[in-house]
Amino acid sequence: MRELRSAAFWRAALAEFLGSLLYVLLGLGASLRWAPGPAGALGAALAFGLAQATLVQALSHVSGGHINPAVTVALVLVAQLSLPRALAYLLAQLLGALAGAGLLYGVTPAPVRGSLGLSTLHPGVGLAQGTAVELLLTLQFVLCVLASYDERRDGRLGSVPLAVGLSLTLGQLFGVG
Repeated sequence: MRELRSAAFWRAALAEFLGSLLYVLLGLGASLRWAPGPAGALGAALAFGLAQATLVQALSHVSGGHINPAVTVALVLVAQLSLPRALAYLLAQLLGALAGAGLLYGVTPAPVRGSLGLSTLHPGVGLAQGTAVELLLTLQFVLCVLASYDERRDGRLGSVPLAVGLSLTLGQLFGVG
């Protein structure tokens, strides 16, 4: 509980709040149909992946750059994050995502808003199928994050933020595209 009294703890929670705010704002903002024509699944997937990579690069030294509650939960499950810190991060991520969506709603003209960039199930896909795909894509993403951040891994090659961002882009392309 001493952790709760440190300035670094609260800086990290604030970083998760800001990261989630920007992630939702940028990802969903890129998913909106600002111009007439077909929806751009590739553009939205790249926006989410680039936002994730950029935010991991910018925030990982402060909070680990989780941005995503699934990453936070996974790190608790593998004993890499304390429960008090995880709870603070999850609350910060939730509030940040809500603030990002609210900000996007406020700055987006009504004719462009639509569903605010949220995706829905394809008419031929059932709820169970959609849930299974989401679980598999989340597993793929979390495995990439855990492998990329693992300091015990010999010969970590490449950029952690880039690997995480590309993993998220891949999931977006499969799940939405």
